[in-house]
Amino acid sequence: MISRIDLRGDALPDGPALRDLLPRADFDVSAALEKVRPICEAVHHRGDAALIDYAEKFDGVRLESVRVPAQALADALEQLDPAVRAALEESIRRTRLVHRAQRRTTHTTQVVPGGSVTEKWVPVDRVGLYAPGGRSVYPSSVIMNVVPAQEAGVGSIALASPAQSAFGGLPHPTILAACALLGVDEVYAAGGATAVAMFAYGTESCPSADMVTGPGNIWVAAAKRYFTGRIGIDAEAGPTEIAVLADDTADPAHIAADLISQAEHDPLAAAVLVTDSPDLADAVEKELEPQVAATKHIDDRIVPALSGRQSAIVLVDGVDEGLRVVNAYGAEHLEIQTADAAAVADRVRNAGAIFVGPWSPVSLGDYAAGSNHVLPTGGCACHSSGLSVQSFLRGIHIVDYTKDALADVAHHVVTLAEAEDLPAHGAAVKARFVGDEQMSRGWKVPEGK
Repeated sequence: MISRIDLRGDALPDGPALRDLLPRADFDVSAALEKVRPICEAVHHRGDAALIDYAEKFDGVRLESVRVPAQALADALEQLDPAVRAALEESIRRTRLVHRAQRRTTHTTQVVPGGSVTEKWVPVDRVGLYAPGGRSVYPSSVIMNVVPAQEAGVGSIALASPAQSAFGGLPHPTILAACALLGVDEVYAAGGATAVAMFAYGTESCPSADMVTGPGNIWVAAAKRYFTGRIGIDAEAGPTEIAVLADDTADPAHIAADLISQAEHDPLAAAVLVTDSPDLADAVEKELEPQVAATKHIDDRIVPALSGRQSAIVLVDGVDEGLRVVNAYGAEHLEIQTADAAAVADRVRNAGAIFVGPWSPVSLGDYAAGSNHVLPTGGCACHSSGLSVQSFLRGIHIVDYTKDALADVAHHVVTLAEAEDLPAHGAAVKARFVGDEQMSRGWKVPEGK
């Protein structure tokens, strides 16, 4: 069901050479880009009419309006299963606790007497958030997008999720209920690339946004790439990934369950076990068969994901070598199930989120750890972070120098400007201290400034 890659014996290569040995899903955003281009431009030129036509084409339902009525949000919350409501409320509470602590404060650095640089943090004005609604419904993704935007102080928050024919063209009612719990009342029935285009260009019913965030399929990723430069994005999310670094202290039943939990997302989902224990590898393989047989989504997601080229058991010589492998892989979700797991986790450099020990499964992070589950995929954890309050903030430097403070450093500014062959830069400083005649003969800051 799952392949093996044996990296024992020979010295592991470095950098890209090691990454090339590791499993990864085929995910060609560039090819998808050409297919989403006409969709995005149709939304640009036809607005809501294009959104309605595409909902009929892709989602099988003809909408009367793209904007979800306020009453539909209220009804969804009123009809929500009380147990689901309690779980969503606890997820919101924990997520808000963690993200509230991420808030940034204005800080002023006194560089020299009379010269300071202040960094202030300003939220984006308006964001468009996306909650997928294809194979599964993700109210948890509503929480993971909305909470950090709210904690950052974003003033205008809109959310889109695909129209569902089973619910009369509205997004899934649990999505709507989650929005109502969070106080988000601007919700649209739009999916995939059309939702991203709606936020990027704006339509009759939906004002344009400054930024779009949220997970999605390859069409969402391609649309984000198409609009990069026009709007801010969080990331081009690829298929979900789990990597588990484990030794012979790990429970194979736990590992098998965790690999399956990610495989049930999508046939392209990646499930990777890195271990120095052949016995553990054998035991995990043995555990996979009955656990897969006992669950749901076997043929359409789990078996294709586990048997695909993106999933494997990777054998290494030891935990040190395993760390090199998982750092090269840069998993979206990384579990550490080894002896002294916390110390091993502390040595990880590249991961979207790290789950330490046997009692911190990825599923906990998906819903109720308090962490964010919108995380970098495809190895992007080597340079990118998951969604956070910081994602919705812009740092702005405020430079405030007196005449004396500028005079103290003016000769350095002029020297560097001339070294870069940008004399007008230097002249902009000189003009504040001397007349044109002196500037033409050469210049230095006068004695006594």
